[in-house]
Amino acid sequence: MGTTDRPRRITMTPAARRVLEAAGRLFYERGIHAVGVDLIAAEAGVTKKTLYDRFGSKEQIVVEYLADRDERWRAFLAQHLDAARPTPTARVTAVFDASRAWSAQYSSKGCSMVNAHAEISDPAHPAYPIITGQKQWMLDLFTDLARDIDPDGAGRLGRTLMLLHEGALVAHGLNSFPDPIGHAREQAQAVLAAAEDSAARR
Repeated sequence: MGTTDRPRRITMTPAARRVLEAAGRLFYERGIHAVGVDLIAAEAGVTKKTLYDRFGSKEQIVVEYLADRDERWRAFLAQHLDAARPTPTARVTAVFDASRAWSAQYSSKGCSMVNAHAEISDPAHPAYPIITGQKQWMLDLFTDLARDIDPDGAGRLGRTLMLLHEGALVAHGLNSFPDPIGHAREQAQAVLAAAEDSAARR
């Protein structure tokens, strides 16, 4: 996400933080369109006037909700990458391990960005760059990690890892079958092993 694409953010006061916490819980559990500002204000224990004074609009609350989720996810993932063994394969699988842990703790209904995109498909919406920006960041991360395994095929390998990862997040949200992220991790390991063999033979 380029600097010019970044939406406006607000400074968080204690009241704004209570609104954001309430909105985040409600948006994730019920859907963005299904939750109105009256309910958010009531859950946060503030008046509608306070809510609008702090955020200005529901759209801005959505921006803050998704940006907050994105920032927390990136920090969570960074901890897993820092703790991983410094081998290329271990760093890739650490991404899947982080997603598995995050999903168990924070994302029982699936990826918040995927869920939000189902409701926000208009590129003009101020939250849209956050959704697409996170997914582009994840693709760039997988591609960078893949470059240490197969420099010539990093783009293709990065896209394959991204597809495994995103498909697992969707399957988790739908509860399609047990432990989809763990299954995707195993498939990623097989893909990485094949890529390493292919790169070694060149």
